[in-house]
Amino acid sequence: MKKILVLGGTGFLGYYTTKELLSKGYKVKALSLPPMPDENLFADTNVENMLANVNELSDEEVLDILSDVDGVIYAIGADERIVPDAPAFSFFYEANVLPTQRLARLSAKAGVESFVIFGSYFAEFAERFTDVDLKSEPYPATRLLQEQIGFAEGEGKMRVSSLRLPYIFGTMPGRTPLWKMFTDQIKGKDVYPVLGGSTAAVTVKQVAQAAVGALEKGEHRGTYPLGGINLSHKEFADMMVDALGQKDKTQVPVVDLETVLPSYKAIDEKSAAAGKEHGMHMVMNADMNSRDLSIDPKISMDPLGYEEDDVYASIEKTLEACVKASES
Repeated sequence: MKKILVLGGTGFLGYYTTKELLSKGYKVKALSLPPMPDENLFADTNVENMLANVNELSDEEVLDILSDVDGVIYAIGADERIVPDAPAFSFFYEANVLPTQRLARLSAKAGVESFVIFGSYFAEFAERFTDVDLKSEPYPATRLLQEQIGFAEGEGKMRVSSLRLPYIFGTMPGRTPLWKMFTDQIKGKDVYPVLGGSTAAVTVKQVAQAAVGALEKGEHRGTYPLGGINLSHKEFADMMVDALGQKDKTQVPVVDLETVLPSYKAIDEKSAAAGKEHGMHMVMNADMNSRDLSIDPKISMDPLGYEEDDVYASIEKTLEACVKASES
């Protein structure tokens, strides 16, 4: 493979994947929504940068873009932070599943060798957990469907694999880290209760390395959950408190799931009354935050070849950027 199309190349994950591809000697096309987050984002590179909504381009226009590329990184779509009009399944199906199917179909038609989907680790745990019906929640359900429909479009013609992404940390020019929404929640609080679960966490550099690894040697129908460290919600909240300079002010108690369920149920009911629906209902979200969502790095590190990285240092740098953005 010599030239790669990165869909969402000016986004957080797409930008670092583009940098990693360039470092490996690939030529890169980036197709992203306008505007540019920073006009100098691709300065001094040979990136073919295009600004457009791929979902608004005709099949002929997309095929023309794909005509000289060997691989595609699909780093676009809607995540679970969005609370759409009900039914949420329809929203995420139209935002993530149908566009993936179209791009995979056109990529296979254009002769692309490898297609990598940036998915979610909720697809991983929807398959792992048998005591809750996570597969029926709109966001995990459609993430699983996104993978399967991509695999089907590539069958016999193109390798299609999926990265199942957990918490990701890092910064980039022109964009504020999404974690600012959490530091904003804690800012000025005397008490910030958390559930006792944990999550897998990686750096954006690890995601980029894994993406190139999947592009080069990912198996067709391969699903790769990424892990770096296991981060408890208590530990992460304490790091946010430290970054905010509130160590002597804010307490972070760990609470039981049963304690918070009534308030989370009330949020779901309020959303439903307003005609909205979470991609993962808040009651289920609370359940997930009470569980161990860690991932053994070796599962995907060995086949994809991504490296160990200092996740804690990346978290600190990310939170520093969040606090700085709140103060500006």
